[in-house]
Amino acid sequence: MKKALLPFLLGIFSFAGCALSGTAQIGVVDSKLKPCPDSYNCVSSQSPGDRHRMEAIPYDTTAKEAKGKLCDIIKGMGRSTIVSEKDDYIHAEYRSAIFKFVDDVEFYFDDTRRIIHFRSASRVGYYDFGVNRKRMEAIRGKFLTP
Repeated sequence: MKKALLPFLLGIFSFAGCALSGTAQIGVVDSKLKPCPDSYNCVSSQSPGDRHRMEAIPYDTTAKEAKGKLCDIIKGMGRSTIVSEKDDYIHAEYRSAIFKFVDDVEFYFDDTRRIIHFRSASRVGYYDFGVNRKRMEAIRGKFLTP
């Protein structure tokens, strides 16, 4: 019994490690953020489906000014960290209060259309009780408030 339990536990921990590792599902390719998975824990302004879809955030300043304002909003929110920044892209992480689950939040600045596309997704799990959608609604509200 003990001999069979050890390989089983090692397999579970290996699988969990793969599921919890890194941020392989992020980034911009050809002006597009990665699509949302089938799970209910992702929202995106570039999603074609209603379940994941939210409107992009418009801006009427320069992209640099919009990015500065957005960075200030992210830094002012609890349990958030800006992981990387480029001229047209921000990647931030948000951690849940109790279990420290990580959500990846990305912003892509389309300066031609003067909108900020975003994707907010949990790294693990299937359902997030609307946390990602509520977060993005709060960020949108703060950004659009003069």
